[in-house]
Amino acid sequence: MDGINYFSAFLIGLAGGVHCVGMCGGIVAALRMVSPKGASAVPYTLAYNMGRIASYTIAGAITGALGKIASDFVPLASFALSLFSGVMLLLLACYLGKWWTGLTLLESAGKGLFSKLQPLSKRFLPFKTPFSAIPYGFIWGWLPCGLVYSTLTWSLAAGNALQGAGIMFFFGLGTLPTLLAASAGSQYLVSTFQQSGVRQLIASIMAIYAIYLIQGAIL
Repeated sequence: MDGINYFSAFLIGLAGGVHCVGMCGGIVAALRMVSPKGASAVPYTLAYNMGRIASYTIAGAITGALGKIASDFVPLASFALSLFSGVMLLLLACYLGKWWTGLTLLESAGKGLFSKLQPLSKRFLPFKTPFSAIPYGFIWGWLPCGLVYSTLTWSLAAGNALQGAGIMFFFGLGTLPTLLAASAGSQYLVSTFQQSGVRQLIASIMAIYAIYLIQGAIL
């Protein structure tokens, strides 16, 4: 089941890549401007994304641990979290398929925290080495994003910190191809995930799996 959850999280990131380009694509493209003149942008882009994915992974570990604590000490918490995770996955499917976009309201929840973190990122500019792009990416990984927050709530029912971290790690990996393509100026991969058929297929798979999870939690 863990493998299916990780694969599902990867698909969410993959399908949401176009959304990520809208949120972070400009940042990734701007990395060239703050990288040393004449240097390849590839190592800096990869380092930025390493930091970004690391922030997702740590957040997933925290929520997974909180879910584990709740399951151990609160009656019916395990059932409630399992049901909640299935519902959130179904809402994510609706979001990715553009059947319902109400999850964007979650983005307002993190604006206060990010407004305090964002000024810290300027300390790492301009980049001197690719390593300085890692903490920069780590900070920007907390950019308010309904897609990230929704996947994060799903990791609450993961079972423990390790599994919660795994869900967010694979989600981050799923967002990587489109962001790297945007950074490289390749529109082919970006346009592929912009196609309605691709998004609808992945969203439909997610919806079916979500219904399976909800049924498993209830029965």
